[in-house]
This record gives sequence, structure tokens and C-alpha cells, in this order.
Amino acid sequence: MGSWLEGGPSGEGGRGARLGLPAQGPGSAATIGRRAVALVVDWTLCLLLASAFFAGGATGPFWQRADGMVTLAIFAVENLVLVGTVGFTVGHRLLGLRVRRAGATPEGPLADDGRAPGFGRGALRTFLLCLVIPAVVWDADGRGLHDRAAGTAIVRR
Repeated sequence: MGSWLEGGPSGEGGRGARLGLPAQGPGSAATIGRRAVALVVDWTLCLLLASAFFAGGATGPFWQRADGMVTLAIFAVENLVLVGTVGFTVGHRLLGLRVRRAGATPEGPLADDGRAPGFGRGALRTFLLCLVIPAVVWDADGRGLHDRAAGTAIVRR
């Protein structure tokens, strides 16, 4: 039995099996650890950009010079543009992850065509990601509610 934090049991085949994802290796569901490190990399990059270009004369370490809303806006733009067009953020790329279209259809799981999710899915995913709560509530396949709503999943490259 898994807890809500682990996403609960996913049934036969392991995490992501209902989405047609392999249990291990390329294309398998990304682990929470990799996703968290990728998020830290992306947020740190956005903090650096916000403090370098929008500090307004503030002094101190970069994480204190950056305005929180400006950092969030940069983070949203990074996610929208990169996930929507190439399927990964800078942090995802460094950690060997990508965002793919995923979901169930009447014929079965969506096949992985290797393409980016697109602007519409990227916009919905980014909006919900920036709200935070949908991103920290997971389903049995390990997808955050933001990914589930957008019909995407984060997988290993």
C-alpha cells in the first residue's frame, strides 16, 4: 500500500502502466527525485534571471534581490515556451527528462510520437503548475494533477 504522497498503488505493471509507459528505462515515468531536482534547477535559473535583470537596485544574495512574482513570471514563460515547443525545460534536459502527451483513449493509451505537447497543453500545464497545489497532488501513475489535466506525463529520456 502506498500513501497519497507516493501516488498510491498503480496496479499491474508499475507506475505509468495505465498510460502505456514501460516500468523502467527510457520512456518510463520520471521519479519524484529527478522531477524535484529539475524543478530546483529551473527555479534557480529563473531566480538568477530575475535578480540580474529586475533587481531594481536591491543588494544582497541573488535569491534576496529577485522579486517573487517576477521569478514566477519567468518560470511560467520558460515552462510555456520550452515545454510547449521542445517538450522539456532546462532542468528537465539536465536531468534526462521530457514532457510527453499521455492519456487513455477508447483504443488504449496514447502512443509516444516523440513530439512536444504543444502550446495548448503547455499553457494549461504551466498555469496549473504555477498554482502549486495541482503539482503536489499525484495520481496512482505518479502524475501531478497539472499533468493529468493537460494530458501529459514526465518521462525519462
